[in-house]
Amino acid sequence: MIKSVLSWVATLFLAGAGWLVSAPATATDPAQKQPVTAKAKPNPFYEEGRKIYNFRCYFCHGYSGNAKTLAASFVDPKPRDFTSVSPSQLTRSKMLTALRDGRPGTAMNSFTSVLTPNEMEAVVDFIRVEFMQNKAENTRYHTVENGWSDHQKYSAAFPFATGTIALDTPWEKLSPDQQSGKRLFLSSCISCHDRAKVNDEGKIWDKRPLSFPRNQYSPSQPKIDAMASASPYAIHDRPPHITNLTLLERRGEKLFQANCAFCHGADGTGSNWIGSFLQPHPRNLVSSPVMDTMTRSRLRDVIRDGLIGTSMPAWKHVLKENEVQAVIAYISRAFHPIKDS
Repeated sequence: MIKSVLSWVATLFLAGAGWLVSAPATATDPAQKQPVTAKAKPNPFYEEGRKIYNFRCYFCHGYSGNAKTLAASFVDPKPRDFTSVSPSQLTRSKMLTALRDGRPGTAMNSFTSVLTPNEMEAVVDFIRVEFMQNKAENTRYHTVENGWSDHQKYSAAFPFATGTIALDTPWEKLSPDQQSGKRLFLSSCISCHDRAKVNDEGKIWDKRPLSFPRNQYSPSQPKIDAMASASPYAIHDRPPHITNLTLLERRGEKLFQANCAFCHGADGTGSNWIGSFLQPHPRNLVSSPVMDTMTRSRLRDVIRDGLIGTSMPAWKHVLKENEVQAVIAYISRAFHPIKDS
């Protein structure tokens, strides 16, 4: 079941995964419809297309358009690798159709409620030139602008992030420097790089997703508490301590914290790292103005069918009916009382 749940994680971000870049501007020239060629002077909306791509598309398709991302590893079928196709193989009209209508059976949802027609044209033209034609690198992630003032200090962990050294290499086979790099990777890099390369896939290591960044690791304090280093978001990844939960509520707690907390936060506020960047923000389950009118039947429908135009997916193919009821029971006990009807 967990693998099925993880496959939904990437889908959640398609509605707006702009974590560390500024929001894009709005295109104003509907006449700009022709893709730019490598020899031609880039159109005035080329950089706007880059901003939109870096704000909306990189999470699944990657900053360099090659779909080598953590989210992509959880999606089946995989997101499009734009570097593997030419403009003649994938037409502009097909790309615009995919943006407008989504691609049924994939994690590619419609962006009609997110992007204007002109913005869609700007980002499609950017992709066609930057990745499909020029095979360019686009934007590096670990830059000063993105909050990485001294990325080189993590160099000991680079072999594990790039897959040069498998992460499950026995400790005794690693040099002291490599052991230090592995500890650094596990404490600071793994939130985004996940397992990197492993020799043995084995079982999924941890069912509970961590949504907060852990990039304040200190080499002088290798055992630093990752929760403490993730302020101000860490507080929202701590579930409430509740005694005397019923069996149904206890089951709901396990399901909520393993699945729903990734976006809604372990404390139900939606103010965790991921929740803060989703557009629109996940529902604040502890807010009276938000939850006073909520009923169990309505919440059941939302969980089962999702909410169109938001990052709330349908869980009816992941959670059974009794599991949905358990989640509702936990929400009603832990965050805000839910009316029966």
